[in-house]
Amino acid sequence: MLDGAFVVVDKNGVRTHIPVGGVACLMLEIGTRISHAAVRLAAQVGTLLVWIGEGGVRLYSAGQPGGARSDRLLYQARLALDDDARLKVVREMYRRRFGEEPPARRSVEQLRGIEGARVRKTYQLLAQKFGVEWKARNYDIESWDAGDLPNRCLSAATSCLYGVTEAAVLAAGYAPAIGFIHSGKPLSFVYDMADLYKFETVVPIAFSTAAGQPAEPERQIRLACRDAFRRTNLLERIIPDIEAILAAGELAPPQPTGEQIPPAIPNPSSLGDPGHRSG
Repeated sequence: MLDGAFVVVDKNGVRTHIPVGGVACLMLEIGTRISHAAVRLAAQVGTLLVWIGEGGVRLYSAGQPGGARSDRLLYQARLALDDDARLKVVREMYRRRFGEEPPARRSVEQLRGIEGARVRKTYQLLAQKFGVEWKARNYDIESWDAGDLPNRCLSAATSCLYGVTEAAVLAAGYAPAIGFIHSGKPLSFVYDMADLYKFETVVPIAFSTAAGQPAEPERQIRLACRDAFRRTNLLERIIPDIEAILAAGELAPPQPTGEQIPPAIPNPSSLGDPGHRSG
């Protein structure tokens, strides 16, 4: 395993290598087999194992988040606990989500309220675009079938987005629970990040699926999200976006400490230029 990368392995053993910097992670898609010895080795060398669905639409389980390191967790916590830094991060999220500067002199709570109103309006506009009857975002996880079709489709689609986003958050070495806009939930930071991509990815899929009145909407949405995530390289985009958004908090990111353990399996030295295979 190479330090500073995550590798996605599908059921056919095909590996996609994506450098992320400072973190080593192995994502195993459904149907992949891994030996007990390999899991033990990953734990010893600080490589995070994440079991995901096809295209990352589900996150089933994860090993030791952060690769046995705490520097990024502490950095994230510092930003969340500093009122000024948190507001800067939230403003950057708003800027990226809506493509415009957030209103000046607004608190996190005020920006959250403004964002909620814009989200409700966007739901209405997309529902009209796809010819879907829309009342409001309303669902009960304890009574799934009682919800109307558009809400069921939206819940299925956002579940896929949360899966791939949580996988990326864990792969980058951050805590899913330490959010900036959302707070107090196990996946607060996942919700923060997923909201940045929701209306360009899964919400149109949900409404277009609902418009077709399919017999198995959840399955159709899961497959459509899988294909969309792969087509747009969503998993590759999330981690750089996390880094850029947290940098907006203007607190210095952690530097390697003298006690930091180096890669247990260092990268092999190259025999030639980057076009050659390493020895």
